Amino acid sequence: MANAVFINLPVANVAASIAFYEAIGCTRNEQFSNASGAAMTWSDSVNFMLLAHDLYSSFTPKRIIDAHATSGALFALALDSREAVDAFAARALAAGGREAHGAEDEGFMYSRGIEDPDGHGLGPFWMDADAAPAAQPQAETAG
Repeated sequence: MANAVFINLPVANVAASIAFYEAIGCTRNEQFSNASGAAMTWSDSVNFMLLAHDLYSSFTPKRIIDAHATSGALFALALDSREAVDAFAARALAAGGREAHGAEDEGFMYSRGIEDPDGHGLGPFWMDADAAPAAQPQAETAG
């Protein structure tokens, strides 16, 4: 399991969170799941760990934030097309997510802002990488 990422998220309701993450395209990895948490595989190297507050608290002495009121992280999720971004958003909203912001179309990039049921920010996006450098302002060089 080289170079894998496990994103640990505190969740109020593990079962509801599992249903949401399955709706957006993740699959549950039973090897790393139990009643207190679930590993939800997004890709070969990215997993969301949905952890009940008691379990999450065992990893840190810090207070768990209310992600509905405070932003701690935003997770950008690359997709294959604009249509895939909109389909992701539709599935997320139908599964109990909230739209943080509507579609943003930059020409070379298209994105939406979604929150999961616990308020964690997900940003599905599509980007034409070949067009991106031409669309970005040129950085000024220090002289």
